[in-house]
Amino acid sequence: MPPSATSGRKRSVLLLILTIIIAFVFQYAIGPYVMGLPISNYVTNAWTDGCLKYESESLREKCVGNQGVYRANFSAFVFFTLAAVAAYCKPTANREAWPAKYVLFVFLAVAMCFIPNEPLFSPIYLNLARVGGIIFVVIQQVIILDIAYNWNESWIEKSNQAETEKLQKRWLGAILASCGLLFAAMIAGIGLLFGFYGGCATNIAFISITLVFSIALTALQLTGEEGSLLSSAVIATYGTYLCFTAVAKNPNESCNPSIGDGDILSIVLGVAITTVSLAWTGLSYTAEKRVDGTDDDDPQETMVTGETVEEANRENTNQQDRIVTGVVTGTEDYGAASHKHDEEEEQMPGSATGNKSRPVSWKLNLVLAMISCWISMILTGWGSIEAGGSLSNPDVSRVSMWMIIAAQW
Repeated sequence: MPPSATSGRKRSVLLLILTIIIAFVFQYAIGPYVMGLPISNYVTNAWTDGCLKYESESLREKCVGNQGVYRANFSAFVFFTLAAVAAYCKPTANREAWPAKYVLFVFLAVAMCFIPNEPLFSPIYLNLARVGGIIFVVIQQVIILDIAYNWNESWIEKSNQAETEKLQKRWLGAILASCGLLFAAMIAGIGLLFGFYGGCATNIAFISITLVFSIALTALQLTGEEGSLLSSAVIATYGTYLCFTAVAKNPNESCNPSIGDGDILSIVLGVAITTVSLAWTGLSYTAEKRVDGTDDDDPQETMVTGETVEEANRENTNQQDRIVTGVVTGTEDYGAASHKHDEEEEQMPGSATGNKSRPVSWKLNLVLAMISCWISMILTGWGSIEAGGSLSNPDVSRVSMWMIIAAQW
């Protein structure tokens, strides 16, 4: 039986998770080990290239660890870029020969260990990863919005299918409770940001704008006909996280208490959110549609998913019977059928359906390439070299701060 179209997406996500593991190993195991070796040879010189200029041992070790992260994620970036090209030229390439692809990736990651840091990893890939990371911040907002819509629609559907009115109210109450928790987390986060990072005008402006945007977004959803309060709560909370990431990069010591100590909380939150986005990208059909920008009402998609006209009509009838008022409902069906498409077939150019467009697997590979850039940035503090209360490159942190907050806006 040939592999399904989604098998390629799932294996791609698994490979990126493997990349994260390798990056951690390179950063916290291989890097310090290389720094501690009493010998000097080609490999150790390649890893310490450009790092010995820093005065303290902790900064040099931090630099070498960062270079290890760049090695792992540059391997993934090259892999997914080539995979995107292959999938564009041959639509079925994304689902084929995965054992060989995994072996190729491992060999690629090992080969990177023998390449000197400069100029490939720093500054070439470092600057490329900053741009790619910012692009993914925007894409991640689309993915998170898709998660929120599916979450909302799933619980609305459960409420509509409940046998008793009491159960219906429980599901709707669960949506409202989730909104309340998310908004509470957002408000608490804003308060903590003002308390710990509000010592200078720049940070105060960032935090204030984030709060204003969150309120405006919620108000817009409440006044719209297709509003979803849950999606507003999710996006507002994510915006607060991005604001925290930005202000934590401010090189001004008067308003950044964590400067020079490494930002463990930002790394943990970044990896957690990225893992959720990765899992959703690999498993959700609607995430693929949002990346591609296709229309839910496209008749061709109905043909691809195998849904019959009778099933579609029955679903429309059920939707008309299940009317739930209130701003928590939303109106568009983003999630009810998201898991019906796990065995969909990618469309070939010039297929019988008449659609000449390419399949979206090449776009998803490009997204995964951007994710590898984002992982590089969250694990290395956007390329900053800081340890032991010392920040060696404040200009890097300042630029990263503005890039992150601009992506949030």
